[in-house]
Parts: sequence; C-alpha cells; structure tokens
Amino acid sequence: MRVILAQPRGFCAGVERAIEIVEAALEQHGPPIYVRHEIVHNPRVVENLRARGVRFVEQIDQVPEGAIAVFSAHGVSRKVEEDASTRNLRSLDATCPLVSKVHKEGRRYAARGYDIILIGHENHPEVEGTVGQIPGPVHLVSDVEGAAALKVRDPGKVAYITQTTLSVDDTREVISALRRRFPEIVGPDVKDICYATQNRQSAVRALAAQVDLLLVVGAENSSNSNRLCEVANDCGVPSYLLEDPSRLDPDWLVGVESIGVTAGASTPEELVSELIERLREHADLELSTMDGIEENVRFSLPDILNPAPASD
Repeated sequence: MRVILAQPRGFCAGVERAIEIVEAALEQHGPPIYVRHEIVHNPRVVENLRARGVRFVEQIDQVPEGAIAVFSAHGVSRKVEEDASTRNLRSLDATCPLVSKVHKEGRRYAARGYDIILIGHENHPEVEGTVGQIPGPVHLVSDVEGAAALKVRDPGKVAYITQTTLSVDDTREVISALRRRFPEIVGPDVKDICYATQNRQSAVRALAAQVDLLLVVGAENSSNSNRLCEVANDCGVPSYLLEDPSRLDPDWLVGVESIGVTAGASTPEELVSELIERLREHADLELSTMDGIEENVRFSLPDILNPAPASD
C-alpha cells in the first residue's frame, strides 16, 4: 500500500509558540500554571502538559488570585483580560500573532465607524475572543446564506475580517457574496487567512489527486483539521478525521491502494508516526512525502519569558 505524507502538515508557528510559552512558564515558575481553555485543540498536547502540572480552566475566576494564567492560542476577549487584571493574575498571552492581527484590523475598522462582519463559526473560541476584542457592532456570518440575510446600519460603511482556520474556498465564496451585497465593503484579501491554513489545504488538494483515501490526524474540536477533511471530500476523495490513531477502522482500507496522510495545525508529529505504525499492521507500506512548501515561520515569545530572539 502506498502512503503519501502531506507537506506541510502538523504544527504551525502559532501553535509551537503557544506550547513554548506554557513550557517556558513551567520552567521559570514551576507548577501549577493555569491555562484558560485548551492551549491548542489537541488532547495529546493537553494531557502531556497536564501531566507536567498545567491546569486547564474555562473561566478566569477559576484561577487563584496572583497565579500565572496563560491565554490560549485562540485569543481572548478584553473582558477576560480585564478580569485577569482584577484578580492580580500574572498573565501570559499565547494568542497566535495572526489572530492578534485580525483583532487589530477589526479595532481599526471599528474606530472608523464601520459595522464589522466576522466570517467564522459560532461558539469557536477564536471567534468569541475576536468579537470581545472589537468595540461596536460585530455581525457573525458563517456562510453565503448568512451574508444574504445580513442587516447593517450603513451599507456604505461595512468591513469584514475572518477567523484564521476557515476553508479558503468557502471563505472566498462568502466574501464574494458580501461584495455583491455591499459593493463598498472593505477587508483583507482571502490570502490573508492564516498561511498555515492555506498551505495545509493546498497540500490536501494536491494530495487528493494522487490517493484513494485521505486520513487527517487531528482533534474533533479542531476547526482547521475538520476543514482538511472537507477539502478532500470536496475533491471527491473519502476522508476521515482521527483524533487518535487507535481509532483507525480497517474497513476504511478495503480496496484502497494509496492513502494520503496529513495532520491539523495543532497536531504533534508523534500522532502521525503512530498512525503509520497502525497502518503497518494491515499492509506493507511504501512510504513517501509529497513535494510541498517548507515552512520556516517563527514567532518570538513574550519578552517577559526572556527567550532567545526568533526571526520570521
């Protein structure tokens, strides 16, 4: 059986930075370190950190006064930041810099009196944080139908921003629908969606042309991992999301000669290796890695952690 690994796959720079922030806080201050929400959406990452003394909470009032609190890579609202300050927490912001960029764009448009349209998925932590970072009206739209039903104060003063982990194709369609409704709308090009999201989706499109089946290693609550499955299915290739390689169903492999394997941006490479070993239990493998983009993006850690300088 041929198995082709996607390139790129797995951890992105924002996820690596968030995990490094928690690890650096543990090293400098010792446990317990408190993290609001999962630092990234992956059970293996969360459990490994929990075993080292990290405590994950959903509300800031669950953190003892004066303790160290880390905000997850998805970002938080201004109210969460204010509540942390009120409780005298020593806060470390692990928000992905590309998510922070979306926050800044939203605040810039809001300061100019625009209604803000956020293209994203309801109840996702990144969306909740972004809405809470922008003063003024924010309208959440997730699809073309939502764009058609939208009502704003002034059709001539509308701006859009996007969740970073969306399907690039779906987002392009929503933006097109918004432009038809509001010809004067302003906002970033679809290429401003997270580089890692775009690169992993592009790799899946290329891989789908070469395989009979695509397996995506990633958490069930990981937006970007779910989008990878959707991209493959849209290309006509059956796709399954595996939170853990132990969940591989041998029935998926019946009649399959070639398999593509990729991983969401919050998935550690060890899980991909475990999936390969699971596949070896069912067939002799001819393993290769597709040609693809070599990512070299790095984000520096907060100055308070005194990291070695990092460059993009």
